[in-house]
Amino acid sequence: MRRPARSVTARSGSAPSSPSCACAPATATRPRSDSHPGVNAHDRQRRTAAADELCAKAYADLGGPDVGVALVAVGGYGRAELAPYSDLDVVLVHDEGVDLGELAEKLWYPLWDSGNNIDHSVRSLPETIAAAEADLRVALGMLDARHLAGDPNLTLRLRTNMLGGWRREARRRLPEMHELVKARHDIMGELAHVSIPDLKEAEGGLRDATALKALVASWLVDVPHVEVERCRQALLDTRDVLHAVAGRATDRINPEMWAQLAEPLGLADAGAVQSHVRELGRRMTHIARLTWHRVDQVVARPTSLRGARRPDLRTVAPGIALSSGEIVLDATAKPANDPIMLLRAAAEAAERGVPLAPTTAARLARLCPEMPVPWPEEARHQLVRLLAAGRGLLPVWETLEETRALDRILPEWELIRSLPHASIIHRFTVDRHVVETCIEASELIRKVARPDVLMVAALLHDIGKCDTMEHSVAGEPIAREVAARWGFDGDEVDLVGNLVRWHLLLAETATTRDPDDPATVQLIVDRVKTQEMLSLLTALTEADAKAASPKAWSTWRARLVRHLANRTLAALVAQATHSSAPKVPEQWVQIPREIGDNPSKVHVGVDRTADGSRVTVISGDRVGLLADAAAMFAVQRTSVRAAKVWTQDLYGVSVWDTDEQHLDAAVLRTRLASIVEGRLDARERLSRPRPGRLEPRVKIRPEASSTATVLEIRMDDRPGVVYLVCAALAFLGLSVRSAHVSTLGPQAVDVFYVQEVDGGVLTPDRADQAAHAVREALVRTVTLEA
Repeated sequence: MRRPARSVTARSGSAPSSPSCACAPATATRPRSDSHPGVNAHDRQRRTAAADELCAKAYADLGGPDVGVALVAVGGYGRAELAPYSDLDVVLVHDEGVDLGELAEKLWYPLWDSGNNIDHSVRSLPETIAAAEADLRVALGMLDARHLAGDPNLTLRLRTNMLGGWRREARRRLPEMHELVKARHDIMGELAHVSIPDLKEAEGGLRDATALKALVASWLVDVPHVEVERCRQALLDTRDVLHAVAGRATDRINPEMWAQLAEPLGLADAGAVQSHVRELGRRMTHIARLTWHRVDQVVARPTSLRGARRPDLRTVAPGIALSSGEIVLDATAKPANDPIMLLRAAAEAAERGVPLAPTTAARLARLCPEMPVPWPEEARHQLVRLLAAGRGLLPVWETLEETRALDRILPEWELIRSLPHASIIHRFTVDRHVVETCIEASELIRKVARPDVLMVAALLHDIGKCDTMEHSVAGEPIAREVAARWGFDGDEVDLVGNLVRWHLLLAETATTRDPDDPATVQLIVDRVKTQEMLSLLTALTEADAKAASPKAWSTWRARLVRHLANRTLAALVAQATHSSAPKVPEQWVQIPREIGDNPSKVHVGVDRTADGSRVTVISGDRVGLLADAAAMFAVQRTSVRAAKVWTQDLYGVSVWDTDEQHLDAAVLRTRLASIVEGRLDARERLSRPRPGRLEPRVKIRPEASSTATVLEIRMDDRPGVVYLVCAALAFLGLSVRSAHVSTLGPQAVDVFYVQEVDGGVLTPDRADQAAHAVREALVRTVTLEA
């Protein structure tokens, strides 16, 4: 049963304050639901006191010595966090040479007879120290050692040795501990999002709270102690109630248990319990991830630099810097004058795979002015960069949530925050699922013409699940409203809305209808209508399914969906009409007199635009002119957002839109002259592609024109791409009669209409040769050297 829709309202009030310790994660977050009022904490104290009395009595009854032997509580018992069915973890520690007699054997019987489960061991002090040095799990358990009976001085020596050794070896042992933590997370998932969460072992659970205490004990980092303890106590309260409801020791909350936990926790219903527990997991996960990142930074720093006060601030975008592996603001930042700075900082962090400092996010949320409606193009571009960043999106998105900065970007997010899925096939809550869908969609942007539309649709496709009606129907008007606010035009808003409305169409139809039946194909055609829409819908279907669970995108399901998509594409192509030549620009340019008198000269003009510059390059038409102009931008390290190229009488004209607002026409003209005259080789300024990038795709589109051969190139957006394509074609003696270059999110989608110098379509062999040459050029050299 879905809960009713929640209203979305703008929040007001001051932004959260910064933490008192510079190395601690920001504690400023959303409004929180506190735990049941202290009853369970009192019960834990009572259970611990009773267990302590039992252990002390058993030790005394057997005449346990007061010197040289100590009974010590460790682990959860040492931390005094016993749940109703918790084990008692105890260690009998003794000095070397001490005769324990029957104590080591008989001590445990009264503990067993009391009905408790006992996890016990007997070790000398040197053996205990050696075991902690050999086994990280033993070391972590011994950090919580607490005296129960016997020699308190021995317990003190044990604790001193354990803490001292932990601090001495922390830089060596913490990487191993981090690997153990990540392995556990991979197996157990996240408390905030998995369908059946484990309060102890899941990411953001009690085990992570214990790990944070160990990190603090290393003296290498700090955490917001009050916040961590609040979450820990609330999770312990929940586990106490879970034990009582289940009648046994368990940390997993099965679906039927949510409602049973509500009344004992003082909450309204099962939905309120889920929100409460998952919010605790979110907060703990956020703190733990940032703390581990800072641990990794400390460990990676050479020991000789510990304590050195050297500046560590590298500007990566206007007002934004990278410091100690985190995105922060630099001294030049003026967020009060820049409504886009929050998105820009988030995109930089996500693309670089580093945290967005919570204090930075909170400050930007507080100080940045409201975004104009509709959003400017630059804001939309930064949003798509963020969404298409891949796995780096997740921690940055969580920081935006935790600092309430996300309210500035997408207030509708509150509709699906922590909302559980009704379908058991989903492994995550709705909010986490759509983020995972964005991550999966980022791997598919090479396959679609509008990756920006794909990424926005991936984010919004389940926004209607807050409603009791069919979620795709409920989500469409919300998605349209958001897309319009973000500055998409009418056709793009229609695309986003239709994708949200029909995002289940291919998967449901492919698995329930005969894809070879013409009626089935017609069903899809009637709703999809265009090849562009079909391409986007196919990619969204795959991303949505992969984000749900492996079962949702099995080999069988994938084969059915792709077969139906291919059949639909054939039907759409059959009924489509194609233009035979590229469109002539609506307005031709005035040819400067100096070019008219001497076509060998090159004219470069720069006009300032609202969000960058427009550069016009004119010269006598020749093979290689476009490559030279593209090389000019590559050498200047200027990112090209869009370009139009055409032949006007005897002249070659290209108009380039860039993000840079301070381009100097004289400088560009000098650069271009050096390139044309052979004094500057742009290729020398290029280097091999960075690892992990998606391979470039080069396709021949024979259906696109009857007078030219059309090449479509898709790859990462970066300076130098257009130059390499044009240079490769010029080397083959081919003429680019028209080019359409655009940057959509993180992907460059470039379409070139290519002819032989004397005109005409390339032969199939010649077209293959051109596509191969372009692909080789892009694979070999595509990024500028620093």
